[in-house]
Amino acid sequence: MRKFKLNFNIKFRLIAYTVLLIAIVLSLACFFLLWNTSSFYNNKFQKEMSEAFSSDLVTKLTLAQDSNAAKQVLVDNYTILGININRSYYVLDNSGNVLSTSNPLQPKNVTSTNNIISAISGRVGNSNQSGTLKFVDFAYPLANGNIVYIQDNMQDFNMLSNYIFTIVWQMFILGIALSILLSIFLARTITKPIAKLTHKANLLADGDYDTKIDIRSNDEIGVLSQTFSRMASVITQSIQDISGERNKFETMLMHMSDGVIAFNINGSVMHINPAAKGLLNITDNEKTDFDDLFDQLGAEICIAELVYLDQERTITRRVDVGVAVLDFYFATFKDEQDHLSGIIVVIHDITEAEKIEKLRHEFVANVSHELRTPLTTIKSYAETLMEQESEDNATKSFINVIIKEVDRMTRIVKDLLTLSTLKFANSEDTKEYFSLDELLHEITDRMVIQATEAGHELEYISATNLPPLFADRDKIEQVIINLVSNAIKYTPKGHGRIEISSGFLYNKLYVKVRDNGIGIPAKDLPRIFERFYRIEKARARDKGGSGLGLAIAKEIVELHGGDISIDSKLGEGTEVMITFPQDVD
Repeated sequence: MRKFKLNFNIKFRLIAYTVLLIAIVLSLACFFLLWNTSSFYNNKFQKEMSEAFSSDLVTKLTLAQDSNAAKQVLVDNYTILGININRSYYVLDNSGNVLSTSNPLQPKNVTSTNNIISAISGRVGNSNQSGTLKFVDFAYPLANGNIVYIQDNMQDFNMLSNYIFTIVWQMFILGIALSILLSIFLARTITKPIAKLTHKANLLADGDYDTKIDIRSNDEIGVLSQTFSRMASVITQSIQDISGERNKFETMLMHMSDGVIAFNINGSVMHINPAAKGLLNITDNEKTDFDDLFDQLGAEICIAELVYLDQERTITRRVDVGVAVLDFYFATFKDEQDHLSGIIVVIHDITEAEKIEKLRHEFVANVSHELRTPLTTIKSYAETLMEQESEDNATKSFINVIIKEVDRMTRIVKDLLTLSTLKFANSEDTKEYFSLDELLHEITDRMVIQATEAGHELEYISATNLPPLFADRDKIEQVIINLVSNAIKYTPKGHGRIEISSGFLYNKLYVKVRDNGIGIPAKDLPRIFERFYRIEKARARDKGGSGLGLAIAKEIVELHGGDISIDSKLGEGTEVMITFPQDVD
């Protein structure tokens, strides 16, 4: 149906345009022929009359005593005047009444024309007539007051006009017939290759990329077919490339150990690999919706949070699914127009890693417990030796070193025990609502003496309207004291300023500890929360650090669902920020 409509439209337009063109040309030709013929006939008549009424004929008509004499003069000059069945003469009086005529059928009065009026006025009436008159005329005034009036009914012109019109009409009919045949032939030369192109385009749209176009010509249609062939080749190559990449991608997804699920913007599954089905126990025929799936898993996430709040971030959730522990990574993706298109969820099974981590923590806890007893014994014996009177200063110095190192080892063992118990401890029973503002005031009052002794200024910038924080108060206090202690220790004595501030923004409580100390090199910032990591080990040992303080702080903050970050510049100072989500209930 599409092909017929295309051919019909092109043929119809070609025929219509050709017929219209021929009609216009022939109409103009007919018009100019008739116009020129009419002008020629009128000019010829006026010229004949002007030449016929020479001085000799005018003299004879003037000498005629009456109308009969004038009639005889005119009869004698029939040939000169061209009097015949189509051309008649009249002798009129000065009122325009007919005195005599060569046309016996003519009534007594003739139509008063401009030429007759001119002759009555004494002038020769030889102007071309215009309007609806179907004749040409000539009027000549005589000295005796009579008027010689010649009238031609233009019968010869009318016959010639009819003959011309007949010829033009015949040419029109013949031209229409030829134009229709020519238009059909021309339309076929145009529409046939177009129909082929249309057919090949439909095959290409239906997936037949091997189709070939056999149109050989050097005109625009040939160029179009060559362009179409190149386009088909490019599309074929592109489809093959895309298909190859898609097969690679699908093969990778099929054999990945991690689960991958793609959701559209409405939450429906676009793709899910076998690993994801196995990890989440999803059957092939099961319909899965984003919100329903993760609500059942208890992941505490909805599609609106990703689409409208965190489009540029990757959100993580850790969920226990049966005996398995799964990490979920949520990220949005966009289309070519940079419009949000859907959500990718990557599922990583960390069950074995968690078991190993738990065993490692248990091992560290057991070793730490076993180390505490011998360390206590060593310190007791060393202190006993110090209490004995001895004049050997070297011995006392060695014993003093032993006591310091035992104290340092005791702190490390204590911190290791803390780290080991934090991850698997259930702190829900110790959580309570408390005022973060009051806690910060207490910490500032408690540590201002230590800061003053080091020559620093410690200040808490109190915030107003802070909501209560639901957390383990002792552990939060431990974190903040550790941060303030670090700021005091690593700020040069005598000119330090340490600020504690708090606030509430975007449903999150935050605490900042800022100093103008020595700062941290940029290369060390990514590893600053690692266990036992020290920037300058010798200096840290002199300060009494174990390298576990920030690791413990990070563990405590994350157990409360919060986040800790450090921004520092070497030689300018450090700012540590802790954020806690606010329980909206």
